Amino acid sequence: MARSPASRRSTHRLAADAGLLAVAAAFVLPLVWVVLSSLDTGADLRVKVPDGITLDNFDAVLTPEITFTPLLNSLLLCGGGTALTVVCAALAAYPLSRFRSRFNRPFLLTILFATSLPITAIMVPVYALFVRVNLIDTMQGTIFFFAASQLPFAIWLMKNFMDGVPKELEEAAWTDGASSLQSLVRIVLPLMGPGVAVVTVFSFVMMWGNFFVPFMLLLTPDQMPASVGINDFFGNRGMVAYGQLAAFSIVYSTPVILLYVLIARRLGGGFALGGAVKG
Repeated sequence: MARSPASRRSTHRLAADAGLLAVAAAFVLPLVWVVLSSLDTGADLRVKVPDGITLDNFDAVLTPEITFTPLLNSLLLCGGGTALTVVCAALAAYPLSRFRSRFNRPFLLTILFATSLPITAIMVPVYALFVRVNLIDTMQGTIFFFAASQLPFAIWLMKNFMDGVPKELEEAAWTDGASSLQSLVRIVLPLMGPGVAVVTVFSFVMMWGNFFVPFMLLLTPDQMPASVGINDFFGNRGMVAYGQLAAFSIVYSTPVILLYVLIARRLGGGFALGGAVKG
């Protein structure tokens, strides 16, 4: 006996809901493990309720050597790299968005190809170059490489957002004597605030979780960021301090969460340009 269309739709809906629940569980369970393990001194790989809630794991990791100094190093590296990336991406995307040239498309395709290069494939020549120019084991050298590695995709994002800002607004400013740089800073960037926020968050998050680059380019332990310091919780002979690792992971994730919360309204703000064009 054939089933009715309503019955088939109900079956498909249940299957879709089950699939979504499975995907949600794949994301939620690791987060639940991190929270529960951070409060359990006897934590292991199982997701279980602690026998007794304790903050001993946080007390063990909240020290200058384990957490505060690496977090400060991460903020300096990622903050500096993100600022440099956003500024350079805006300056590079502006002529690509506003001026037509036969070189625009080849240039965009070239930087798109650069985004597909695995970071491990270029670290050996980069390391040799940094040694030659005395940038190895320096914060500024690592910041430069962070910015350079994120710049191709940031230019693509910035250009796409910049294309949504009407050129008529700049032409009015040019008529009043403004330069291209002044129109970029005073008109284009304020109107594409959500786009700048997207590039900022994306660049910061990608740098924040990067382990390989600072591990290769920094040699002094006092300069290591938190992304490298988290490796210290994995001891020799397979011994892992799971409770302290979970507590450190929560502290380590806090700056990224705060950054997203601070600019979440801008991310959903959209581009209210209709009135500006009509006026």
